[in-house]
Amino acid sequence: MAEFDTVIRNAVVATAADVFEADLGIADGVVAALGRRLGPARREIDAAGRYVLPGGIDTHCHFDQPMRDAVTLADDFLSGTVSAAHGGTTTVMPFACQLQGQSVRAAVEDYHRRAGRKPVIDYGFHLIVSDPTDTVLREELPALIREGYTSFKIYMTYETLKLSDRQIISVLALARHEGAMVMVHAENSDCIAWLTAELERQGKIAPYFHAVSRPQAVEREGTHRAITMSEIVDVPILLVHVSSADAVEQIRWAHGRGLKILAETCPQYLVLTAEHLQAPGFEGAKYICSRPARGGDAPAPPLLRGREQGTHRPQEVRGADGDQRGQDLRPLSEEGHRRRRLGRRPRDLGQGPGGRRHQRAAPPQL
Repeated sequence: MAEFDTVIRNAVVATAADVFEADLGIADGVVAALGRRLGPARREIDAAGRYVLPGGIDTHCHFDQPMRDAVTLADDFLSGTVSAAHGGTTTVMPFACQLQGQSVRAAVEDYHRRAGRKPVIDYGFHLIVSDPTDTVLREELPALIREGYTSFKIYMTYETLKLSDRQIISVLALARHEGAMVMVHAENSDCIAWLTAELERQGKIAPYFHAVSRPQAVEREGTHRAITMSEIVDVPILLVHVSSADAVEQIRWAHGRGLKILAETCPQYLVLTAEHLQAPGFEGAKYICSRPARGGDAPAPPLLRGREQGTHRPQEVRGADGDQRGQDLRPLSEEGHRRRRLGRRPRDLGQGPGGRRHQRAAPPQL
């Protein structure tokens, strides 16, 4: 009698702890044994020279999510999980998205209906909180967390999803109290909106300008602001789809302060650059994602053109004695710095009472 339903023989097995050669015995859909020369099976697979890995867990994906203007994401819980299974992913974590004016509980119930009997692999839900009302914060989220929905995502941008800083702090405080994990899409929404409007005004609407409207500085500022609020509330956060070196610098800064900041990136930021957006026709639009692909980062647009249409004029630089230095700004030598530090002339600060003139004292000679 067969001991296993399937035995995978001669595999290079990778676990969380080690990599080794072994046979895998599978019974009732479960890996029941790892060893050498396992007993007979109804089916045997020779995996010599091949790696056998645990199933992947995709902790950040979006299925069948309704968007504004009656748009819904292309993949549903059938096509999305079939695709995942073909790539070796056996568990997915899509998002149950609260629409503004809707309860979070209603969003969870809606997503269970959307999933139905479609998934072919294991799945769970994160939540998206877009409308943290008092009822949501005091009743719905605490109850859902107790039921096992212990992670939720919030946005700093997108008109129908973004939260104010005060709302973000309120959500973080709830997460700290209830032991939940908050995922943050960190970008400066107002900067994106201003840049987008300026680009549209100049007729710069090709796909490439999607990247121009979202420079690294927008992500850097949002990342730092999210970290700051996390520090104030004293709760860990997960910064999602980090795309730039500037944002990574902020995360390293936070780690240097002992803050509990987690972060993730996405495959597109490892293989695409902003140059892909310049492909002709609609091809460039196929590479649009938010945040945009970086690498050869898109330059900031020349949106500021002086008072009217002239170019930016650097501020004149004058010395302490009023002489114009113009643009001839060469670095001082070590001797020059010493003379400036030790022999600086007093500055005339004007005439005081009684006709006496005030002067700033020279720095002490150390």
